[in-house]
Amino acid sequence: MRSPQTSANENPAQLTNDMDDYMSMTIPDSASKLAQSETSMQRQGRKRREAESRAHQLSKAELAHQAQLNRDEALNTYLPVSSKGYQMMARLGFKAGSALGKEGNEHARKEPLGVAVKKGRAGIGMERERKRKFEEDFNDHDGSKKRETEGDFRERQAREREQKRTEGLCWGAMRVLEEFESDHSTTGEDAREEGENTCKSLSEPPAGINLLWRGLVKVRDEKERHRRMRCDLQQGLSRTAAYDDPDEERQERLTWGIEEEEVEVEDLELNNFNRLEPAERLRRMVEYLREKWRYCFWCKCKYPDSLMDGCPGFTEDEHG
Repeated sequence: MRSPQTSANENPAQLTNDMDDYMSMTIPDSASKLAQSETSMQRQGRKRREAESRAHQLSKAELAHQAQLNRDEALNTYLPVSSKGYQMMARLGFKAGSALGKEGNEHARKEPLGVAVKKGRAGIGMERERKRKFEEDFNDHDGSKKRETEGDFRERQAREREQKRTEGLCWGAMRVLEEFESDHSTTGEDAREEGENTCKSLSEPPAGINLLWRGLVKVRDEKERHRRMRCDLQQGLSRTAAYDDPDEERQERLTWGIEEEEVEVEDLELNNFNRLEPAERLRRMVEYLREKWRYCFWCKCKYPDSLMDGCPGFTEDEHG
């Protein structure tokens, strides 16, 4: 062991030089080196970037992403030995890599339960129920049923198109019946020219009109009533109920409250007729036109006698 006193062999001048060298040592400063190596422009850019990073406010998506990363990192990190929880379990006999509980239990869990983050507002078990229903629907609809469903869809579309076309033919047949049974001309072309004017001057109540074209009059009256109501509402005219004009139309008198409108009674006969298929209604109209007016709806021609010589037949297919 070295004596604290100076030995005789050591030179005092050498010891003095060593002490001077120790005192003259300088510790290099990395910050000063960095400050010396960067220019003023680089220093300004660095300070600006640091200020921007401190002032940047994270969005909701960024905060959620950062929280997810922190949660995953925490879940993937084992309990540190320095934590109080680990030390407490170690005093009770826990060892790293072993399971909690009694020794020898093969089914004991060695890893903690995983965390599954729930997204959405559905209740617990809702996702499982959706998956079950999806599997049931997938099992019920195999390849053969899918092909059959596609064929049924095409047939339904064709049926709907044909039904819509037949419905339009029914309205056309009703207009022809209206022209023939009005008080004006009974020829086909003249009736078509004056049909609209004659139907407006009809004074016969809807219940007394032929059932085959009664629906046309009812629809037209409803449209005219709504039109007059909209017109009166837009004009905003005001007049007293005591004003009476004998030349005024009945519809206007009803609008101004001078004459009370009769309560419309439901037409059960017309409702039952409208429930029929469009093809059946069209068949009855065409048959009525042929029998009473000797008019072929498909030829668009009125014949002089009941034989209707020259008409190909009764149906549309026979007329090509």
